[in-house]
Amino acid sequence: MPFLIRPSRRFPMCCPVTYQCGPFEGHGIVWNLSLTGWRFSGNLPLRIGEVRSLTVNLPTQETLYVAAGIVRWMRGEEYGVETLVMDDESREDMEQYVCQRVEDNWIAVHARRTARPHNQEVDRDF
Repeated sequence: MPFLIRPSRRFPMCCPVTYQCGPFEGHGIVWNLSLTGWRFSGNLPLRIGEVRSLTVNLPTQETLYVAAGIVRWMRGEEYGVETLVMDDESREDMEQYVCQRVEDNWIAVHARRTARPHNQEVDRDF
């Protein structure tokens, strides 16, 4: 399999997902997401190349509806799904969620760089 660079950064998370497998409904957990895809585990098996719909409940209480996502890879009960079709409201909610995660990460990095270690004291008694 050739090495591919992901088109979008993935963000860790843990939230429920429901997906359709013909007449059956699978349930699982999304472990990370990006603007273009998802990594999740689930209780119903999927195959590479299958197109399925997903419903993801974000930690922010928004529900995202993916009308069509294609399975790009699988490892046991874990799947990588690329988002193909998503309604406008879900797309906006996902973009807002990802932008907030980027901002949160930037603030955390900036805070670590500017914070002075608490255990560092200046020795004034020579």
